[in-house]
Amino acid sequence: MRILTRVGRRVAHTPVEISEKDGVRLLHLGGPAVQSAMRLKAPFDLELEYTRAMLAFLLFRPEAREVALIGLGGGSIAKFIHQRLPQIRLTALEINPQVVAAARAYFLLPDNDARLEVRVADGAEYVRQCNAELDGLLVDAYDAERIVEDLATQEFYQGCLNALRPGGVAVFNLWGSDPRFGAYRARLDRVFAGQILQLPAEKRGNIVVFAFKPPVPGLDRLLLRGRAERLERELGLEFTRFIERLYSCNR
Repeated sequence: MRILTRVGRRVAHTPVEISEKDGVRLLHLGGPAVQSAMRLKAPFDLELEYTRAMLAFLLFRPEAREVALIGLGGGSIAKFIHQRLPQIRLTALEINPQVVAAARAYFLLPDNDARLEVRVADGAEYVRQCNAELDGLLVDAYDAERIVEDLATQEFYQGCLNALRPGGVAVFNLWGSDPRFGAYRARLDRVFAGQILQLPAEKRGNIVVFAFKPPVPGLDRLLLRGRAERLERELGLEFTRFIERLYSCNR
């Protein structure tokens, strides 16, 4: 692995490190864990499977227009939505300004425009102020070792529920081997009244959790399969495989 640079060692936030390995550029926050990845020959694709799985919220809310992302990383999800889903206006919240700087300098994150607003801001504060404004909310916020605790409390999850429009969906990237995983899952169950599905990533410990605000979308298998096939053709994401995994992992 070749280290390209380290950013932010003299500021209060976790330092950002950029490396490259086998044609993939990686972002780290204060440790070896990979927070984001970009294949240099395909910089606008989603390299990590869990990021592709998070976008499966489109299976349940295909008409989504207003979406927020908490935790920018290298900007993979933000870039994909901006390039491939022109109907969506995305607000991305990232508390560490060095992460935003690194995403723009090393990962081709575009400047803000009418459909993309990247804010240096606290995601927990954002959801407290957001009232039934979002069709989708994606939460992917980790530090060097674990999920950011302020973004995994019952109060935060309640804010996520309140931020959604009726029929909206919140998506949480959790780590299955985290000893707190059971507590996080239980909090989500309580806040969203059990209206959740989970989708494990195939090769790593990520577990993507979809949490629904009523009215809960229909889960007819044929309907979702047809929607998955259409989105897979349009976006090049393995949504049909995700549908089968959702049905095998959830009652």
